[in-house]
Amino acid sequence: MGEIQAVTARQHDEAASLATELDQVERARGGDRSAFEQLYRSHCSRIYALCWRLCGGDRSLAEDMLQEAFVRAWNKLDQFRGDSRFATWLHRLAVNVILSDRRIRVRRLQRETPMYDAVEQTAVGERDVSAGLNRDLEAAISGLPERARTVLVLYDIEGYRHQEIAQMTGMAVGSSKAQLHRARALVRKRFDESQTNE
Repeated sequence: MGEIQAVTARQHDEAASLATELDQVERARGGDRSAFEQLYRSHCSRIYALCWRLCGGDRSLAEDMLQEAFVRAWNKLDQFRGDSRFATWLHRLAVNVILSDRRIRVRRLQRETPMYDAVEQTAVGERDVSAGLNRDLEAAISGLPERARTVLVLYDIEGYRHQEIAQMTGMAVGSSKAQLHRARALVRKRFDESQTNE
């Protein structure tokens, strides 16, 4: 009996939370900045974590992408139809912001230098993503080449399917699967190497 009451209470809390969030979205659509600020506070930690991982642990770039994602959300609030939770819509918007920024940076690098494997690694920002490998999983993930890291984060951490990843990134489903396999193998190899070097 206690479990049923706990489940019912949890469902009631979730419904109330969803209603509050939808109210905040509607008020923000009407120009209420304090309602949007409440949405920001509710979701900024999770969106920042996503940005940080997809940016290879580059804190400055992740903060820029977080800010850009919320600016874009404010400007596109009228496009939120309520078919999914606001958190889901915001999450997808943030992924699109990051991938769009990445494409711009890679194009810029391609104009400046010949395309080598290193370009994929240096496109994350000013730091070298292969430096400072250690046993920490986040460090191993941030050390992956961008495409492999993107697929690993979106598939293994964020729970997207390969079809969704292919649509967001513009790669084929088979490429998404191959990049996931590559990413997992590289993380495993780095952990094995760090244990051998100890």
